Amino acid sequence: MQQLFRSPLLWASVVVMALTGCQNTPHRAPVEDRPVGKGANTQAMPGTAITPAPESKPLPGAENAGKPGYYTVKPGDTLIRIAMDNGQGWKDVARWNGMDNPNLIEVGQVLRVVPPGVDPTGVTTKPLASSKVETRPLDGKSPAPATTTASAASAPAPIATAPVAATKDDDDISWGWPASGPVAAGFDEVRNKGMAFSGKAGDPVFAAADGRVMYAGAGLRGYGNMIIIKHSTNYLTAYAHNQTLLVKEDQVVRKGQKIAEMGSSDADAVKLHFEVRKQGKPIDPSKLLPAR
Repeated sequence: MQQLFRSPLLWASVVVMALTGCQNTPHRAPVEDRPVGKGANTQAMPGTAITPAPESKPLPGAENAGKPGYYTVKPGDTLIRIAMDNGQGWKDVARWNGMDNPNLIEVGQVLRVVPPGVDPTGVTTKPLASSKVETRPLDGKSPAPATTTASAASAPAPIATAPVAATKDDDDISWGWPASGPVAAGFDEVRNKGMAFSGKAGDPVFAAADGRVMYAGAGLRGYGNMIIIKHSTNYLTAYAHNQTLLVKEDQVVRKGQKIAEMGSSDADAVKLHFEVRKQGKPIDPSKLLPAR
């Protein structure tokens, strides 16, 4: 280094090279030009607007969002939960919506949760007595014109081809207790949407009324092995935390029939969680059950 400073020629060379470098250095860092197109990275930084992707195809039923009788799927929903909360069977909901795969639903999808042709408000009406109803005799032959009152009375009873109303009115349901054990917890709209019965593993669980099994399985978190029975247009019951299920979906059951064995599936102790739902909304079962 001392030799460098002692040589005027070398010192001048160093000064010239430094000045030349300063003149060629820009005042900002270089920016690489990246073409935007196929294969280019177009991910934007936060706060930067980007060109939206082409609009995707609307989800099924989107045109019915917000209408009575329809439900918009939310995160965490399952078809079983949606059906139970609307007082329906999951298979019916799947059929009404033409679902090829009932296990696949999407957030934002809109599902019909009332039968086609039924008033979405849940109000059912009976046809007027004067309404004309097409009929046919039991033998399947074309009916002959009635000539006298006597001959009409002796003719086979006709079968109506118009939609038939529910076979049982909601007020006519005969209710029974679903378990023989003591009540461990009563109905509470916030903490307990039904009644809890205590017992030991294997104790019988009974159908609370005549009906049809709409669901039997363990697909609803928090309920364990569960059975759902529909009793009429408006009423269904649920039986949760069972050890063993003794009935299958679509099976007709009778009041007092043993449908399961008590257990502790998805629960901290052996118990039966029993719910009664009217139009999908939990109500106090004690107001329907007879005195013991």
